[in-house]
Amino acid sequence: IKIDVQRRESIMRNHTATHLMHAALRQILGTHVHQSGSLVAPEHLRFDFAHFAKVSEQELLDIESIVNEKIKENIILQHHRNIPFDEAKKMGALMFFGDKYGAFVNVVQFGEFSKLFCGGTHIKNTGEIGFFHIISESSIGAGLRRIEAVTGRGAEAFVDSHFSSLDKIAQLLG
Repeated sequence: IKIDVQRRESIMRNHTATHLMHAALRQILGTHVHQSGSLVAPEHLRFDFAHFAKVSEQELLDIESIVNEKIKENIILQHHRNIPFDEAKKMGALMFFGDKYGAFVNVVQFGEFSKLFCGGTHIKNTGEIGFFHIISESSIGAGLRRIEAVTGRGAEAFVDSHFSSLDKIAQLLG
């Protein structure tokens, strides 16, 4: 089996960005926010979370700003592998959406900003994400919200597409 390294790195960037966004959401919206699902694809990410109201434009800008600041800080991944569950809880690591955990768990930590129980793949430092941009925020049910975002090459493609659209509009308007 041959691994598509570029695809894998894009997924790792997006997955790591969900960790940073989760922490930023809790900082801006409150500690009641918790993940209720996600999709991590090479081109984009989707993050579902519990929250009782539409997230305002300013809150989205603040969340995006915090995530991009953490990216610029180039925070190194600390991966605590196969540690006792109680030790992970004492570290203050957040658990994901009511999952059942065994006696030993993995905790993914980026400084003091983000500590989560997680078994996924991650980049070595936040700087590898490059850039984070929120594309949309919407309701997916009572008390559930969804944010879609892009990082890295996905963010570059998004920006290129929008500049291309602006150029076309400018040409049409003369």
